[in-house]
Amino acid sequence: MRAKGPSPYFQFPGTARAALERWSEVFGGEVRTATYRDFGRTDGPPDAVAHGQLAGDLELFAADTAEGEESFSSSGLLFSLLGAADPETLTRWFEALSVDGVVLDPLQRRPWGDWDGQVRDAFGVTWLIGYEAAAVADTGAGAGAGAGAPSGSDSDA
Repeated sequence: MRAKGPSPYFQFPGTARAALERWSEVFGGEVRTATYRDFGRTDGPPDAVAHGQLAGDLELFAADTAEGEESFSSSGLLFSLLGAADPETLTRWFEALSVDGVVLDPLQRRPWGDWDGQVRDAFGVTWLIGYEAAAVADTGAGAGAGAGAPSGSDSDA
């Protein structure tokens, strides 16, 4: 067995199903859930998510908090998707995550030539998304100013 690395497991205040479904729309993958009722648990609402998974190229886990448990909150933590896909896909993910969320730092070309930005989604998860300048050149768009630039970004930043 080969470990792929840590996978985040979020505990939400009753919004786990919505988060997993939204992430499925953004990243693709299959949402799998089991409810408190399915697990025979009585420490939360019967239809709440006791265990949920987004199974796909990106693997995420989420559940609704049980009585007495703390919900997810974050400060100083970014979930990095740097180079996780081609520039077009990463730009699409950034834009999709910003819906009902907030762009903390626009996806833009940096002085060293690479692209990145930060967005906090509707569920309070902060994502760092970006790609290297070479990835833009690999798409045939060229690495010149503005090439491969996400819409509305400053290609000269």
